[in-house]
Amino acid sequence: MRESIPFIDLQAQRRRIKPEIDQAIARVLEHGQFIMGPEIAELETRLSEFCGARHTVVCASGTDALALALMAWETGPGDAVFVPAYTFVATAGVVACRGATPVFVDVLEDTFNMDPASLEAAIAAAPKMGLRPKAVIPVDMFGRPADYPAILPIAGKHGLAVLSDAAQSFGATLDGQRTGTFGQITATSFFPAKPLGCYGDGGAVFTDDEGLERILRSLRVHGQGSDKYDNVRIGINGRLDTLQAAILLQKLTVFEDEITSRNRVAARYNSALREVARVPESTKGVGSAWAQFTLLVENRDRVAGRLKEAGIPTAIYYPIPLNAQQGYKHFPSVPGGVPVSDNLATRAISLPMHPYLEAPVQDRIIDAVKQAVQN
Repeated sequence: MRESIPFIDLQAQRRRIKPEIDQAIARVLEHGQFIMGPEIAELETRLSEFCGARHTVVCASGTDALALALMAWETGPGDAVFVPAYTFVATAGVVACRGATPVFVDVLEDTFNMDPASLEAAIAAAPKMGLRPKAVIPVDMFGRPADYPAILPIAGKHGLAVLSDAAQSFGATLDGQRTGTFGQITATSFFPAKPLGCYGDGGAVFTDDEGLERILRSLRVHGQGSDKYDNVRIGINGRLDTLQAAILLQKLTVFEDEITSRNRVAARYNSALREVARVPESTKGVGSAWAQFTLLVENRDRVAGRLKEAGIPTAIYYPIPLNAQQGYKHFPSVPGGVPVSDNLATRAISLPMHPYLEAPVQDRIIDAVKQAVQN
């Protein structure tokens, strides 16, 4: 077996900005404001400047970001929240934790993102299930923004709030507009493996609505009002650590360059592999953050096994659609089910993807994939 390569090389980034990271951490250790220190407000300002959202509220995780949005909208029992079946469990989990009902919607094979037609069908079916359509959570799967030009009018027609799950897509664009500015609220994650990640858990909520921002800030700290012992609503402890904010501030300085590098890597993959597998082709007006590079192949287990023998790591996102998972299979799905999600769960395989994937290493991956698929 040849020497293995990293699936995501976080150490390459660390080497690039190590002095700046070390200094940022040292400043926090020196001033000692480990919770809600000055780096928190600075990070919120910088993130808003980067993505164009008027307000940013950083928080403890991407899951907390989603939860804070649903809490701000007072989502609860009897409410239907429409989520894709093909995504990470947090998107549906926050809905269920609010006592609301996640209704699973199918996705599109070419983008992995929510199918607007399936969303329409699910919305029409919800009242027959005794549910009130409340909100929709499009997920920007693998870094590519969802079809907001189609989804937003559907949501508007039915009076649904839109929570954009940009956990994988912060830094992506759609017709020149950054993620963080679609729908009423956007949530993202700073989990270390994300395009912009910290050295632990972290997240952020974005909105242009000043009233929502005030509520989100209150909810983030136990629902506090003007006095920390006057809690005006039920909230959570969703604060981001100051150390993580300091780290993210330094990572932001190279983030634009890293997105450019991710797109260069993706373009080489696409060009080399489209003849042997279904690749995530680029679309005019869509700029992905390329959180993952995901192929569709037949005989996936065989392909993954051969790549492992060649020292090429892979990942499977997501082998069980949410509607089939033990804790969620009792929740409703769109009439007719989610056949595309079911199919993707058996064929999708992700290759190493990060901004520091050098051409010779990528060529080794490409050659191994061709051999694994064709032989």
